[in-house]
Amino acid sequence: MTRFAKVERATKESQVVVELGLDGSGSTEVDTGVPFFDHMLAQLGRHGGFDLVVRTTGDLEVDAHHTVEDTALALGQALREALGDKAGIRRFGDATVPLDETLVQAAVDLSGRPYVVHEEPDLVELIGSYDTTLTRHIWESFAASAQVCLHVRVLAGRNAHHVAEAQFKAVARALRDAVALDPRVAGVPSTKGSL
Repeated sequence: MTRFAKVERATKESQVVVELGLDGSGSTEVDTGVPFFDHMLAQLGRHGGFDLVVRTTGDLEVDAHHTVEDTALALGQALREALGDKAGIRRFGDATVPLDETLVQAAVDLSGRPYVVHEEPDLVELIGSYDTTLTRHIWESFAASAQVCLHVRVLAGRNAHHVAEAQFKAVARALRDAVALDPRVAGVPSTKGSL
């Protein structure tokens, strides 16, 4: 079984192509025009064990918002499509990830019901050209499109780079567990019979 999806999203604000293989080696090729966001998506692919290609061209002359949002929406759609009917998956995943002074906890349920709880401290506004207020919006856009429940809590941290990066690594590790196939799971892991 190949768990792979290719999603193309085109609006007046951006053009996005995402290719996602869930059972990969963590190979990534990312180019969104927002270097720090590229770095974060590379963390997601690498630590999630996903093969991930992202190519986005957006209206960066305005700001990075549309580029980042549309990429997160396409990434969420790719996850949803790559999972197919979700038969045999573990469904739930969680991780607690340290990065120097920062500690982040992430938990995910591939439930089919989008919901996000996100807690982080106030941070400096910019990391390079990346607006740190976009991190919450990335998770909201991703979860809405992927139709997953996602909790991300920054338990400690003060360096903005570390706080953002540890979030992406923690979500990656939680997703890695949730999408994993479990030979003990027959069909879809839900008493409802669907996710």
